Amino acid sequence: MHNGKNNRLLLILTIATLAIAGFYILYQLNFDILFYQLPSRVNRVVTMLIVGIAIAVSTVIFQTITKNRILTPSIMGLDSVYLFIQTIIVFIVGTSSPLLTNDFVNYLVSMLGLVVFTVLVFKYLFKLTGSHVFLLLLIGIILGTFFNSLSTFMQMLINPDDFLILQNSMFASFNAINDSLIWITGAIVLLMLIIVLRDFHSLDVIALGRDHAINLGINYDRKVSQLLLIIAVLVSVSTALVGPIMFLGLLVVNLAHEMFKTFKHRYLLLGSTLLAVITLLLGQMLTQYVFNQAVEISVIINLVGGVYFIILMLKESRR
Repeated sequence: MHNGKNNRLLLILTIATLAIAGFYILYQLNFDILFYQLPSRVNRVVTMLIVGIAIAVSTVIFQTITKNRILTPSIMGLDSVYLFIQTIIVFIVGTSSPLLTNDFVNYLVSMLGLVVFTVLVFKYLFKLTGSHVFLLLLIGIILGTFFNSLSTFMQMLINPDDFLILQNSMFASFNAINDSLIWITGAIVLLMLIIVLRDFHSLDVIALGRDHAINLGINYDRKVSQLLLIIAVLVSVSTALVGPIMFLGLLVVNLAHEMFKTFKHRYLLLGSTLLAVITLLLGQMLTQYVFNQAVEISVIINLVGGVYFIILMLKESRR
């Protein structure tokens, strides 16, 4: 009975996603520039789908491992590392360097930097901390604060004109993204998604906790280590593609929990992904048609997500 209700919810969310995506693509379409405008809008929708999948799936898995609905992968300091990479490029080689001006080179440098950082943190520190997830999180918070402080220090030393150019990297944007980067990121996210979906039932068992999972036959440490690496890759490629969106994962995954009222990950993964795509589409439409590109989409999502985060904290404190 409960599964039937959740299936209907998934169907409604799927129809809503398709309807909003169709509206976004067709609204105020100018037939004089159709061959430019239509592919551009379709590419944005595909990018939102890729980023929505990456952020939603990584956050669902991260909250399952940590058993905490307030934590997201951004707490590991990935956003700070991304900003540090962009800042150190400007600080050392300047804003005219291909490392910053060439989209493909900048994407590769950012993605490799984030993946190397997260592999070092997740894989090796996970072993060093004796597989204690919360000790790993604490180290991640410290490293994130460290890189954020370094970035702020360097930003105070650079030329104000260079800082204005660097500022564009601080906010996520779906405008003018290189087509080849969309498909490269899409292929990586699809590969990670296939790995997760091949054994997504194990997430239901891991959600019960380490002891229960081991008793039920899960190789807990190995499985969690593998999942942390998948989270690292998903967050790294999505951040390198559009920039950091801090509160999107927190917002959509908690909304999915409230809507579906279940522990089953087949509903949480799909529901969170659909909610993420809807949120990105609505945010992009607000940015384009209400604020006339004066406000970045990440500002709108972080504002809504930040308010929701405060509401969650107040609800938790009353329990």
